[in-house]
Amino acid sequence: MILSDQDIQATIEEGRVRMDPYPDFEKQLGPCSLDLHLGNVMKVFKPSPYPYLDLKRKVDMESLMEEIVVGEGDPFILKPNDFALALTKEDFSLPADLMARLDGRSSLGRLGLVVHSTAARFDPGWSGKAVMELGNLGKMPVILYEGMRICALTFETLSSPAREAYGSSEKRKYTKQSETPSASRISQEF
Repeated sequence: MILSDQDIQATIEEGRVRMDPYPDFEKQLGPCSLDLHLGNVMKVFKPSPYPYLDLKRKVDMESLMEEIVVGEGDPFILKPNDFALALTKEDFSLPADLMARLDGRSSLGRLGLVVHSTAARFDPGWSGKAVMELGNLGKMPVILYEGMRICALTFETLSSPAREAYGSSEKRKYTKQSETPSASRISQEF
């Protein structure tokens, strides 16, 4: 079941979902979602010596990316066909019986901005900042600013608490991201 606005607010106020910074419900709360803000750390691909990405090859994906820290009020320009990893400003934790989904905002989607390519689910037990896979499918560059509302979280209850919450296992690749978005770790699976 998807939580309504009043259930989202109550769940955060009760401390079952921890959110830092604490949300301004008046500005961020929708009928069944909570808007999150763009953080100031982005990662983009650098020019690469490789003609392609071979997922079986043990390449350090972090070495293929460059971190960009955007100053307060400074623009981050996402050109057409560009891709960037970005963090939300908010750090959040989920209990073992609740999951969240990240969606882009319609106003940005109508400009061609994709906020996540595929990784929209946050498993029960998640803790950290959400990583967004930003892409510009439009024909014009889009200027983004740190602190702008960029995406929305919806929350869903599980039929029972998860046996193994996301953060409780060493095999989870992306737990507790809080300072910088992690590059792909897909090669660990081969």
